[in-house]
Amino acid sequence: MMNATISDTEYTQFQEFIYEQVGITFTGDKKILIASRLGKRLRELGIDTYQEYLDYVRGEAGQEELTNLLDLISTNKTDFFREPGHFDFLRDKILPTLADIQQVRIWSSASSSGEEPYTIAMTLYDGVANPKQWDFRVLASDISTRVLAKAAAGIYEDERVASLDPDIVRRHFLKGKGDRSNFYKVKPTTAEIVRFRRINLMDDAFPIKTPLDVVFCRNVMIYFDRETQSRLVHKFYRYLKPGGYLFIGHSESLQWVDHPFDYVQPTVYRKQ
Repeated sequence: MMNATISDTEYTQFQEFIYEQVGITFTGDKKILIASRLGKRLRELGIDTYQEYLDYVRGEAGQEELTNLLDLISTNKTDFFREPGHFDFLRDKILPTLADIQQVRIWSSASSSGEEPYTIAMTLYDGVANPKQWDFRVLASDISTRVLAKAAAGIYEDERVASLDPDIVRRHFLKGKGDRSNFYKVKPTTAEIVRFRRINLMDDAFPIKTPLDVVFCRNVMIYFDRETQSRLVHKFYRYLKPGGYLFIGHSESLQWVDHPFDYVQPTVYRKQ
């Protein structure tokens, strides 16, 4: 690549473009991060400068490349049963209130590589006496098609499940054999609860027709400014049933954000 560095002007343009597309705000100096994550892609495309690449992605021919750009700048770190209190709350507080209708609709709105939505599915399946009599549906979405493909496959290295209770692993995973012996695959009975779909949280409307009981949006809003956070939680509010819940990450708070939710406890909010 002829121009191995990214100028201040180019960096600012990338900041503005990414904010416009997905609402992510890069605070501080992330020039080196952007340059390192995109540099290899420029070489693959035979593009010499970051400005040329930005012009390409902005153009009509670059619509597909936009997905690659977002994949490269997205951080997708997660674990099974991360922030476990939310899953305890789901099992102990929410599921009993739905026992009469035996139907649950949940959206994992930043599902990354699938650990969160599969954890939700496990919690639902294990949290009721007769799971086969219930109608469970978990919508799992992300902006990154790369991590969605990984999530839909439901295959994880053994280190990803090593910290889980052995009973949970036995109930919900199949261990690979032969040269796949260090991998685990989510069992079909658990996986069938989850549907994966690419959704941009910045869209004005979402492809959701059935009102939701719970929305998980954890450790995502830390990348958004307050105005974007407010717009997003108002959209979540529209898609929740009356009495439905919003879970956010433990590093997040709606304290300084304009929102219509009732506060339940730290990171848990409820639609009136």
